[in-house]
Amino acid sequence: MGVVIELISLSSIGIIFGVSIVAGTLGALLGLGGGIIIIPALTLLLGVDIRYAIGASVVSVIATSSGAAATYIRDRITNVRIGMFLEMATTTGAILGAYLSGLIHTRYLYFIFALVLGYSTLALFRRRNVELVSDATPHPLAWKFKLWGSYYDSALQQEIKYISSGVPPGFLVMLGAGVLSGLLGIGSGAFKVLAMDMFMKLPMKVSTATSNFMIGVTAAASAGIYFSHGYINPAIAGPVALGVVLGTIIGTRLMVRLRNATLRKIFLPVLLYISLEMLLKGLRG
Repeated sequence: MGVVIELISLSSIGIIFGVSIVAGTLGALLGLGGGIIIIPALTLLLGVDIRYAIGASVVSVIATSSGAAATYIRDRITNVRIGMFLEMATTTGAILGAYLSGLIHTRYLYFIFALVLGYSTLALFRRRNVELVSDATPHPLAWKFKLWGSYYDSALQQEIKYISSGVPPGFLVMLGAGVLSGLLGIGSGAFKVLAMDMFMKLPMKVSTATSNFMIGVTAAASAGIYFSHGYINPAIAGPVALGVVLGTIIGTRLMVRLRNATLRKIFLPVLLYISLEMLLKGLRG
């Protein structure tokens, strides 16, 4: 690992820091791990080994989640109860995915992932101007498990009350997200946001904030594995963590001032990028 540390120049550290600020800002805004930005930047721009890039990505997710979660929980935007309820699905799915890995060709999984995200992008595009869902019917399980909440929306200047709709479909999407995460070794932040926004009809701010809380739990579980294998390089992970924390501060301050529809429009191109990236990986498979 010492050889790798020597290869990281000051200019490269500056680039890593700058990229991490962008990743932290988007991560805090959209509830996604910074891996979709950090991993390509480290591997393609700087030629960093993919294992160290993934290790740095894990650090970025923990930093984003820790920084954003504190602010969003304080502002009552994160719904911890819904997050822990859905974590049961993603954790179960991840275990199932890890068990199935090696039995299913990853090329086909990338294609499935790309198609699902492509369809989700189209569905989200049709709802891009929706600020708050007004026709959602509360699901009986939402009453049973108390999957509701409220928060003060600074952009709308009013208290927003909500309750989950479509709990079973949302839970199944989370289960699928966990399976894909376990099979492909990728983050499932995009699916978490989609499950809450599209199926459970939660406000976009609640979806992204709760996703931020959830991805931190998942990343913390895998961080020890990467650390024990020596894949968390301090020369890379250090500037990543600092940049992401700064970006998270920027992102959390922006998010509370933005409308739900605006967040959805920012989320759309990121979702399209992820689906195209998965499609290309499947074609190269």
